[in-house]
Order: sequence, then structure tokens, then C-alpha cells
Amino acid sequence: MTRLLRFIIPVVILACCGLGAKWLLDNPPQTVMMEMPPVLVQVEGTRLKASSFPVHVRSQGTVQPRTQTTLLPEVSARIVEVSPNFKAGGFFEKDETLLKLDPVDYETAVVVAKASVAQAEATLAEEQARAEQALENWKALGRTGEPGAMVLRKPQLAKAEADVASAKAQVMKAQRDLERTVIKAPFAGQVLEQLVDVGQLVSSGTQLAKVFAVDYVEIRLPLPEREMRFLSLPENYRNAVAGASAAAVQFKATVNGKPAAWQGQLVRVEGAMDMNTRQVVAVAQVNDPYAKRSDGAPPLKIGQFVQAEIAGEVLKDVFIIPRSAVRAGNEIILISEQNTLRRLTVEPLVSDEKQIVISIQAPKAPKVGEVLCLTPIPFPADGARVLPTIDGQKDPGVAKSGGPQASKSTPPANGGPS
Repeated sequence: MTRLLRFIIPVVILACCGLGAKWLLDNPPQTVMMEMPPVLVQVEGTRLKASSFPVHVRSQGTVQPRTQTTLLPEVSARIVEVSPNFKAGGFFEKDETLLKLDPVDYETAVVVAKASVAQAEATLAEEQARAEQALENWKALGRTGEPGAMVLRKPQLAKAEADVASAKAQVMKAQRDLERTVIKAPFAGQVLEQLVDVGQLVSSGTQLAKVFAVDYVEIRLPLPEREMRFLSLPENYRNAVAGASAAAVQFKATVNGKPAAWQGQLVRVEGAMDMNTRQVVAVAQVNDPYAKRSDGAPPLKIGQFVQAEIAGEVLKDVFIIPRSAVRAGNEIILISEQNTLRRLTVEPLVSDEKQIVISIQAPKAPKVGEVLCLTPIPFPADGARVLPTIDGQKDPGVAKSGGPQASKSTPPANGGPS
């Protein structure tokens, strides 16, 4: 019995395995076919609409005084008095006395000149009396005709009159020299550099100080060729008055670690281009730069470097595109209604580090309502599909037009379980 079971059991096991293998061959498992959806890049977009853009042309320059001069004495003397404002950084008004020179020698010269006038006038009076006496003598002698010039002492009389005029001129010169011992300010200004002080002997031509006017300052501003066409420039023409109104300019600088701003305006355009940069140079003016302001802004000092922002025209019917959405070569990316990409090269009217401005009427400009891609894409290809979010809302047409089903399966061939 035991031998029989040892023989039957292996045979049964082999038979069961054979039947199972035959069933599996006759009923293979259903293969599930999977289709992976394409990977869509999620991007941000915005619909383009017509806008207005005020042009502000940027430039820079150095503050310069409208007038800078060196004070020189016209007479020689020792300095006896100096104004408290006669020091570097000191302000003064027009006709204010800055220095006084020793006037003693010039006061003496005035007295001497007046004495010369009195003497010359006395000589003139004597010559006039002699001329009259000569005429009387001529008549007393019974001579007829007109007496000669020498008889009437006309040359001597003319010399006496010339001596009087010369003496009076010497008085006027002495008085002018005396007035010049008081050195007054030629305009309202500030002392840039003090070169002399009390007790110093100065002569005609000695430099006393360097001063500059403070009623207004000027800044030379080179203008970029591409953007200056949007500015209203006060061009100068021969035998004509500049017709353009002055454009407003805002100047900015950092003073003591704090930003400061000043307002000015363009007043003229220089007659020659800058030989180094080949740019047109406009001159802006800031009035009363040293006045104390209510906002506490510091004065605009000579030699200070400032950034300028010039107000220009207001451009209408333009697209304002963020700089982050612009690729190299002024290329932008548009998103079609089928959520595909399209590259377009545009020509900006103006641009800065934040945005570019495109005219709607430009030949290569996009259309109003088209979607601009705001997300930087390293390697965009025309026709590539994306998943856009337009102005904060996802496109409802993505599921209809773009999204293939996640998976598909074929039914079993013989109706068995899959």
C-alpha cells in the first residue's frame, strides 16, 4: 500500500501541473495598455491691452555754477578789513563789501588832484583875463580887421582849458581808485576758495578769492539718440526765439546715505555735439539750489554728480511689456488659443531696466488681446504646448483641447477578467 501511494501521488501532482499549465496557455492574462500624458509646462500669461506710457529719458551730469570768477583788486594796498562772509563756503549778496584795502594813499591822491584842479582853474582865469586885455589893446590902437590867434592868446587859453580838464580827470581817477579800495561782490554768491586775509599786501592782479553765483546752477546732460525724439527740446535758432517749452527735469543723488531730489528744467541745447560720445547735450537749470527747503533736502552743491530724469511725451496706444518677459534680441513669447508657443521679435520705442514699450501700429507688434508669456522659458520652441494661467486664472480650454486621457485599457479578448 505504501509503495502504491508513493507512485500515485507524484503522478497526480504532475497531472495537475500539466492541466494548470494548459489552462494558463489557453487563457493568457489581459495586457493593460497605458498611455502617458505629455508633460505640460505651467506658465504665467497676461492679455495684452493698449496703454499710455509717459516717457522719462534718463541721463546724468555734474553740477556747475552758471558764473564762476576770480576776484582781483584794481589797486595796490594792504588789506585792513575782511567780511565775516569772506571765507570758504560763506554766502554773500550782490554789492556786499567783502574786503577793504588801506585807503590813506588814495585819499591823499584825491586831495592832490583837487589842488591841481584849483591851480589849473586859476591859470585858466588868468589866461582869460589876458585874452580880454589883448583884445582891448587891439581896439585901443585903432587897428582894423580881425586880430590873430596869437594876439588874442588863443593857444595859451586852449592850453589852460586842457590843463583844467586834465586835472579834473585826475580827480576822477583818484576818486575811482579810492572807491576800488572797497571790494564789493559782483553778484549774489558763495566763496569757493579764500586766497588772502587781513594784513596781506596785494597789488593789481593778485587773486583774492574764487567765487560763484548761487541764483541758479546748470547741469550738462547728454541725451540718448533713441529717446531724445520724445523730448521737447528748447533748440536755439539764429534770428529766432526757441519755440519749445522747457521740459521738466528731476535730479536725484545720494547725500549722506539718504536719497535727495531737486527739480529743474531744460533751458537750452548746446550748439555742438560732444566730440567724445557723439551725443547732443542739453543744459538744465536748477533755481536757488542753496535755499533751505521745507522737506529738509540738502543743497545742490557744485561738482556734485546727479542722475537726471527728463519728462517727455506721453505715448498712446502702446504695449508695456515687463523686461523679465523679453528674451535676448528683443524677442517675446506669445501663447495661442491652442495653448501653443509662438516667438516674436519686436522693436521697442523706449526701454529701461524694468520694461519695454511697443507701438501697437508697429509692423511686428502683437495684436490686442493676445496672451504674453511672462514665465521665462530656457528653450522655447514654436508650437510647443503649455499649461497657462492667464491673469491669475487657468485657461478653461486646457482639459478640452490639450489633455489626453490618463490611461486606456483594451477589453479582454474572451470576456474574462482583466
